[in-house]
Amino acid sequence: MRSLVTGGAGFIGSNLVDALLARGDEVTVVDDLSTGRRVNLEAALAAGAELLELDIRDERALSEVAAERRPEVIFHLAAQIDVRKSLEDPAFDAAVNVGGTANVLEAARGAGTGRVVFVSTGGAIYGEGDGKQLPLDESAPIEPLSAYGQSKFAAEGYLWLYQRLYGLSGMALRLGNVYGPRQDPLGEAGVVAIFCGKLREGGGPTVFGDGTQTRDYIYVGDVAAAALAAAASDHAGAVNIGTGKETSVLELIEVLRELDGGEFEPEFAPPRPGEVQRIALDAGRAREVLGWSPGTDLREGMRLTLDSI
Repeated sequence: MRSLVTGGAGFIGSNLVDALLARGDEVTVVDDLSTGRRVNLEAALAAGAELLELDIRDERALSEVAAERRPEVIFHLAAQIDVRKSLEDPAFDAAVNVGGTANVLEAARGAGTGRVVFVSTGGAIYGEGDGKQLPLDESAPIEPLSAYGQSKFAAEGYLWLYQRLYGLSGMALRLGNVYGPRQDPLGEAGVVAIFCGKLREGGGPTVFGDGTQTRDYIYVGDVAAAALAAAASDHAGAVNIGTGKETSVLELIEVLRELDGGEFEPEFAPPRPGEVQRIALDAGRAREVLGWSPGTDLREGMRLTLDSI
């Protein structure tokens, strides 16, 4: 199969590229390398993947690439991923996450692409889970607390628009907090990358707030498997990709301490704006329509992440 991956030099994208190559796909990666890194694709490029340095805000260049490569499926991961930056510069966030997504969809339509898998966000779209019945399913109210969450939800709207207008088949994967090898500390689950780095350097973790805030941490290999399942499916709509389990920041620290067997004591700092206190995602629909469920528990995933540093 011919696949195009936007943002394929990033943390999640490069892991997905590896999975696509492993199943025999012809893979073209589009990435402007602003947050993605060429080194993430070293093995993939050696195995035959193609990397084109391109900004998804450049609609003409993106459409030309799609027209030339004729991808059967596009995995759209390129995004502005920093919650704090989205609050500081919401117009830039929207230009990349909304305008860029519209460009991807237009390129897909022009190239006759059969399926678009859009990597969205769970926690940032649903907003605060505290006081709600967790885990949240896809019917939960959309109440983002950051421009990042709002822009991802707006991008989902364009996916459904292109389906209604042009019959372009699409699915949005609302991810939990993804962690694993090659993780970027800027992302929603960047705390794992930061903590693992601190542990390896012999430093201590900084905890913003009291450390009781929870996230639904999902291993990157399980996310790649979900993306492949979404591409093979003909179901539409948004699907949560998570474990359904809450894990606090302090629990993360305890897991790392146990894995390392040494001292790892946190320092506390004021909470940061735009971040939720509690969240967990119900992935029942993913099990039903994709036959997908997470296969890596937190302890094993954290061990694999630490071993990769």
